[in-house]
Amino acid sequence: MYRDGAFVSDYVSPTTHAQIQPNGVDLTFDAVFEPVESGRISRNDKQVGERRRVPAEERERKGPETYVLPPGGYVVRYDELIRVPEGHVGFVYPRSSLMRNGCMLNTAVWDAGYEGRGEGLLQVHHEIELERGARIAQFVLSEAEHEGTYDGSYQGENR
Repeated sequence: MYRDGAFVSDYVSPTTHAQIQPNGVDLTFDAVFEPVESGRISRNDKQVGERRRVPAEERERKGPETYVLPPGGYVVRYDELIRVPEGHVGFVYPRSSLMRNGCMLNTAVWDAGYEGRGEGLLQVHHEIELERGARIAQFVLSEAEHEGTYDGSYQGENR
């Protein structure tokens, strides 16, 4: 069963009242990165390829922290610190306004015990302008049985 937004907000920080939705909490983005080097995933290890931070545009008609993203794949870092409580699993879904503007956000399962400022893959199919701090995703929690909690290499990431 999915938990309500008020419950989820206890595990997302910082959170404003506007971010709390009936079934989750909206996540904003802090930074955009573009992969510039190949990564590697083997049976026993992984290596994330180098990325460069995409600079914000500074044009008169845009705010100082507006990103103009042409079509391509980007990694976005969320601004909020997430904690997935024991007995739960977390999921991040794109806000519909992203899809309606030709973009998609891909994410992975967030295991019980995970803590950090996570990331997602933003697929841009048509140029978009995104202002830093815009709500782009929704974090939800579902009750889940599990053995143990997350203790992987991404624990505490981007703090």
